[in-house]
Amino acid sequence: MPSAPDEASLTRLLPGTWRIGATNFPFWLNGDRLSPTFTYELAKTGPLSLRDTVEWTTPDGRERRLVGVDRWRGDDFRRRGKGVLALTSSRWSVTGVSEDSTIVVIRYSKTLFSPAGVDVVTREGADAHTLRTRVAESPEGLGLTHEEFASLTWLELKPE
Repeated sequence: MPSAPDEASLTRLLPGTWRIGATNFPFWLNGDRLSPTFTYELAKTGPLSLRDTVEWTTPDGRERRLVGVDRWRGDDFRRRGKGVLALTSSRWSVTGVSEDSTIVVIRYSKTLFSPAGVDVVTREGADAHTLRTRVAESPEGLGLTHEEFASLTWLELKPE
């Protein structure tokens, strides 16, 4: 497994919009949440803190969003939701990054409300076939076990 990126690398890497290309996280797999994206904005450094907006479209075309704050804790992020979700928190980490920094693997820890899971996210412009091929070439290089790779569901990446 590769070593996880450090705080300085994550500060450069994460800001901007990412699309979920593959996942084994049940939240995205029930068909109610389509074309999911994460947008991270730098809130502060030292320690790193990000504002996140998670967006998706419902099958009937309505746009939905969740907003939160992610704080770096040395080896992972602690996310706390905003509004009615302020009482919920989760832990996540970046376990792998492609050489060109366009593919990132995010690992989520189990919480009271959700199981552990993995998302493979990509920058705008990638297509599903190319993403799957690139991840399949070296899942370990992105921090995925072969079992995790096999468990992924590949989502449709609609052109932006």
